[in-house]
Amino acid sequence: MKHILLVEDDLTYSRIVKTFLEKNGFTVQTAIKVKEAQQFFSNSKFDLIIADFRLPDGTGMELLQWSKSNYPQTQVILITHYSDIRIAIKAMKLGAFEYITKPINPDELLATVQESLSAKVPEQAAAVASSASTSLSKIKSESSYVIGSSAEAEKLEKHIQLVAPTDLSVLVLGETGTGKEFISRRIHDFSTRKDGPFIALDCGALPKELAGSELFGHVKGAFTGALENKTGHFEMANGGTIFLDEIGNLSYEVQIQLLRAIQERTIRKIGGNKEIQIDVRIIAATNDNLILQAGDGHFREDLYHRLNEFTLSAIPLRNKKEDLEDFADQFLDESNERLGKNVKGFSPDVWEIFLAYDWPGNLRELRNIIKRAVLLTSGSHVEKDALPADLYEPSVSVAGNSISLGGYSRSSELPSPKDYKSQWVEQEKELIQKVLMDTKFNKSKTARILNMDRKTLYSKMEKYGLD
Repeated sequence: MKHILLVEDDLTYSRIVKTFLEKNGFTVQTAIKVKEAQQFFSNSKFDLIIADFRLPDGTGMELLQWSKSNYPQTQVILITHYSDIRIAIKAMKLGAFEYITKPINPDELLATVQESLSAKVPEQAAAVASSASTSLSKIKSESSYVIGSSAEAEKLEKHIQLVAPTDLSVLVLGETGTGKEFISRRIHDFSTRKDGPFIALDCGALPKELAGSELFGHVKGAFTGALENKTGHFEMANGGTIFLDEIGNLSYEVQIQLLRAIQERTIRKIGGNKEIQIDVRIIAATNDNLILQAGDGHFREDLYHRLNEFTLSAIPLRNKKEDLEDFADQFLDESNERLGKNVKGFSPDVWEIFLAYDWPGNLRELRNIIKRAVLLTSGSHVEKDALPADLYEPSVSVAGNSISLGGYSRSSELPSPKDYKSQWVEQEKELIQKVLMDTKFNKSKTARILNMDRKTLYSKMEKYGLD
């Protein structure tokens, strides 16, 4: 009998889920806090953790990181509200098996639980799980790459094929969920390094104190907790490609180490004195404006130019709606295979919703919505009632605002180069403040309206003192 740890602070909700799972043959232990859940592991072994994202003393993300560091074979399912979808997707990159949204559909919950318990945790993921972030080291794509038929998609593919055979460092720009890692893998697959390793690392998930160790490794005794020698991701990627996602999140000190590694093609482990030669192609990705960060002193300009030998832009889904059918069909096939279903397609109502929706979560959001809809569909086609209501409920608009984060409106007078940055920052601050007020400080809606992820929004709110 499989043992499940359910971490949920809503006692009524917890009791309902516990009773449902026990009726389906599982043993369930409940907890209401992160620390309480961690303490249970000292006396018991669990096959699965189901954790609410928002808990009294922390988050499900923190529990996920802790479990992947200490008990990598235990699967984790995250429970979220739909507004937390981007955070949930981030959790999956950290090693969560899946996320499900409230209100929970019993069939969806049971299917996800059964699937997680039958899935094997990759040995490689377990081997590198000495810290929460290392479970990201090699994440394989969930599907084959979809090129798309729009002019923008064809142009992107042409540029991928152009730069792939070279050894240029590539900077992939784009919003969260636009497929930046897919693009990077495709570059690797068409490069002369295709037979070498492809190592993917999410810099946004690296604890500041461990980032240098994760990238370059450390020697035994280099710092408290360094109980053995560690091979860093650069050394693991030797002869292949390293993909550094969310590159803008690296600390200034680690940026200096990274710049040295790129310039000299050597690394030195933390606490070591030996230079290690590396032959690695670097592909970096970000949804931040690194030029602005360089101007603020948060990102080294010389590192930016080293990384940016060639730039590719991942296209937001809202800007390539003509490719929506290609992606939807691909994700439908994936979901049918994964869930053992035979859904043929989407109803006209669903297509109307898909085409009208702005897709702030881009391809990741589309994939997960289709997977959920396929699970809930009993007929031959996905119908409207299988979709989250958020997709077709009216969103809050910013009335009377002609300013966009990408620049100035047609009616605005362009500032002088000297004042451009200060005026841009001031207008960005005013716009974020206005949207927060219009949405009554609903950060999920604010992030969606401004087309930025929640992490970026929180960072800017802190920067501008809008907390």
